[in-house]
Amino acid sequence: MPCTTILVGKKASHDGSTIIARNDDGSFGPKRIMVHAAKEQPYTYKSKIAHLSVELPGNALRYTDCPDVVTKNSGIWPACGINEANVAMTATETITSNPRVLGADPYVRYQPGKGNTKEVPGGIGEEDLVTLVLPYIHSAREGVLRTGALLEQYGTYEPNGMAFADADEIWWLETIGGHHWIARRVPDDRVVIMPNQFGLDHFDFEDAYGEKKENLCSEDLKAFVEKYHLALDMGTDFNPRLAFGSHSDSDHIYNTPRAWFMGRYFLPRTYKWDGENADFTPESDDIPWSFVPERKVTVEEVRYVLGSHYQGTPYDPYSKTSDVKDKYRTIGVPNSDVCGIMQIRGYLPEAIQSVEWFSMGGSGFTACFPIYANVPEFPKYISGTTETVSTDSMFWHSRLIAALTDAHIGTAILHDERYQNAVMNRGQQFLYEYDEKVIQGASPDILKEANRKITDMVKEESDKALLNVLNNASSHMKIRYHRDDN
Repeated sequence: MPCTTILVGKKASHDGSTIIARNDDGSFGPKRIMVHAAKEQPYTYKSKIAHLSVELPGNALRYTDCPDVVTKNSGIWPACGINEANVAMTATETITSNPRVLGADPYVRYQPGKGNTKEVPGGIGEEDLVTLVLPYIHSAREGVLRTGALLEQYGTYEPNGMAFADADEIWWLETIGGHHWIARRVPDDRVVIMPNQFGLDHFDFEDAYGEKKENLCSEDLKAFVEKYHLALDMGTDFNPRLAFGSHSDSDHIYNTPRAWFMGRYFLPRTYKWDGENADFTPESDDIPWSFVPERKVTVEEVRYVLGSHYQGTPYDPYSKTSDVKDKYRTIGVPNSDVCGIMQIRGYLPEAIQSVEWFSMGGSGFTACFPIYANVPEFPKYISGTTETVSTDSMFWHSRLIAALTDAHIGTAILHDERYQNAVMNRGQQFLYEYDEKVIQGASPDILKEANRKITDMVKEESDKALLNVLNNASSHMKIRYHRDDN
């Protein structure tokens, strides 16, 4: 699934929170935001794509996710969420691999039964991972270890990267072939940028097989690398991106330009990104996986970047003059079903540490709103999405606004910008208000009220925005006639 990920360590964020964020770029399928009670969790999970059954532990936690509405043929695809232990997960970023890896450790693909041949289940994949992992972990590190164990036991049918966060740590895990995996703790003062490409560019095997402080991997990974001559480094350092990833022509159109724009945004003065003798270009394979940003990073900046389309460069598809405006795949795309920004604010009481910021149903023209995660249920406006288009659903409300803005961007963008700012501003205001109420001793039960007020506000602002962009689009329809035209 084509997606983009940004991770922000607690010393890189403006308030000391950990942030893991991802665009879930799908196929225009409707999404909803759900809370799952611990008692609802089954003891056996059955996947749709791989026809695989997985036995689950009996110690589930309540958790949130963002599943597909239509699940009959391909499963639930939960995207992201936070559990009641204040642990967040995003899954997954589809990454890349190469024939050397896949020849040595092929994907575990579903094989239907034919004649006397029995059906062979496939491995686990993006459809399954949040459901299999998030309800059963109490830290980001536990998320890595549980995911790694599942990969080793069942294998996978696709290459994926995924993030885990708690109040103190962020971990990033990437799959390697059918059964292997590798993971690193994100340094607290760093930001990670991930397009759909293998990301890790440094790994310490000594730590992974020793103290395991910053590096984890499948037990036989080093032997696997040595046996199949996967390391391509000329020096002593091991670069996983070279060993396990790709640097194809399609990467240079689809992936590396996104990393270039994200790096350019967060490090405008550290490196030269444009013109002759640039340190990095849109087609550079060696853009760093992580870096110390030039300033503290905010949630609104993360959302801006994940909704971006190369603004301020010749590659902006909305440019009226550039002859290279459609050269590269943008970060924000119309088929971004949801952008989920998971924020764990470790400096606050546990009940209000976890906030999820969502932008649903479109590209960078959709509004981003916060929601408290530690609640028993979410308001129907975000949880009750159906297949039927309706402004009673934030997903469809948002998609309508985005589509009308895109079609008439020159005249509609002002309405859309005001809408996005109003939702973000008012959403932050509600967070400050209800954070303070809980800090002053109010029961965490009040968070259900907070979420209702936030979603009521989002619907109010979305109603106004839809009216504005619809009126704008209507005024530009081709067939127009008035009697006074004569």
